[in-house]
Amino acid sequence: MYKILQGLRVVEGASFIAAPSCGLYLSQLGAEVIRFDMIGGGPDYRRWPQSREGASFYWEGLNKGKKSIAIDLTRPEGRELAIGIATAPGLDRGIFLTNFPADGFLAYDKLAGRRADLILVRVMGRPDGGNAVDHTVNCAIGIPSLTGPPSLGEEPVNHVLPAWDIATGAYAAFALLAAERQRRLDGKGQEIRIPLSDVAMATLGHLGQVAEVSTSGTDRPRLGNDVFGTFGRDFVTRDGKRVMIIAVTARQWSGLVEALALDRQVAALEAKLKLSFRDEGARYEQRAALNALVEEAMRKRSLDELAPAFARCAVCWGPYRALSEALAEDRDFSAANPLFSLVEQPSGHRYLAAGAAATFGGQVRQPPLRAPHLGEHTDEILSGHLGLSQAAIADLHDRGLVAGPRP
Repeated sequence: MYKILQGLRVVEGASFIAAPSCGLYLSQLGAEVIRFDMIGGGPDYRRWPQSREGASFYWEGLNKGKKSIAIDLTRPEGRELAIGIATAPGLDRGIFLTNFPADGFLAYDKLAGRRADLILVRVMGRPDGGNAVDHTVNCAIGIPSLTGPPSLGEEPVNHVLPAWDIATGAYAAFALLAAERQRRLDGKGQEIRIPLSDVAMATLGHLGQVAEVSTSGTDRPRLGNDVFGTFGRDFVTRDGKRVMIIAVTARQWSGLVEALALDRQVAALEAKLKLSFRDEGARYEQRAALNALVEEAMRKRSLDELAPAFARCAVCWGPYRALSEALAEDRDFSAANPLFSLVEQPSGHRYLAAGAAATFGGQVRQPPLRAPHLGEHTDEILSGHLGLSQAAIADLHDRGLVAGPRP
């Protein structure tokens, strides 16, 4: 947690990964993020992974440090409360983050009618408003056809990392702050729409893959664990440990050759092929021969022998581990790393929670805050942000329009 965005208020009405992760990043930099949910929780409130008692670790992780108000959004009066919170007057307010439908009760023109300078960041599946999630975007742009070994033929392999959700959440945070800066200059609000599918397609374009397929007329083949365009693959040591080694730069390659004492063999292969493996493309094109050399050298050494040699020669590598092994073995994956703190969460469980991934020089890093109990800040928000009296708040509770935290 940092205080860089202290004073900025963002209202979030969202679920799942992309939009809530945007709110999380802003909260970790000091913004006040107010999240409204349905009484009893939205569609992601019980999402797996869960504790044995049924609390969602997923929801806790994405909503750390936010404030929570629970509203009955099925009723017009409840929706009016949500709109009022999103469009409340004041400097550094009037910023709304959502993945609700563009034509619903949170449509931009309806909200802008209440506050003309409103900034609304809307995370979407598709630009036309159609449904899409990471997996459906991935399959539509060919990622499952690239994942896995060539022996699978045309059988798709879904990627387990929700890459486009993560990228979209980060892009939404960047776009929100850009719009807020623009509003400071011209006083105008706007709606920013960020579809997952656009983020995915743009990324493939940025990485050259659209140009590659457009100009060649053919799709990139499956490569298994080999890394496209460079030298990189998994190898097994003498004691059966599997590690990933990659040499993107010429320095990483020369370090690997030195660490494995392959200077003579590599020089002979370069002379035979009349090329230099300092060239990344050459390392990729001749990966079969190079893989064989590295594979043989790795089989002769244990991981305990290799690790210090790799460190001395600045080899880029990593061990294959399950998450449970990483938590047990990696000092960086512990409270010894300022990124993490042990936090008591609403689920009743105390576990590692991550703060901001960036380290800001000259700024004091605060430990990450826990997630809120659902509805924990209902009365505070109604009073402090909407200016309602205690009698009016009590009436909303009596009518079942809002709810506080469950005991």
